[in-house]
Amino acid sequence: MQGVVGRDVELETAQELARHAALNALAAAVQAVGDLDRVRIVQMLVFVASTPDFGEQSKVANAASELLIEVLGENGRHARTAIGVAGLPLNSPVEIQVICTVV
Repeated sequence: MQGVVGRDVELETAQELARHAALNALAAAVQAVGDLDRVRIVQMLVFVASTPDFGEQSKVANAASELLIEVLGENGRHARTAIGVAGLPLNSPVEIQVICTVV
């Protein structure tokens, strides 16, 4: 999907996109270490392309955080930053960076 949250993209859609991005990050981590049980999330950085008056970036990020905890339990608990930005590559509404470690 493309667009800016608060203008082209509704909060609920942005949350779904954040969950999808978190699942993609988990898939990459599993591919790297071979087993979901070995993945621990340390930190997540969530970028939300949003209008200047949109102040709910943390609600977008919460959707991804909750998914990681649901899937990984305590290994999914992490530090997190949510940032509103003017734009993202390919006009994406949400981008997530995840730092993982192996347990």
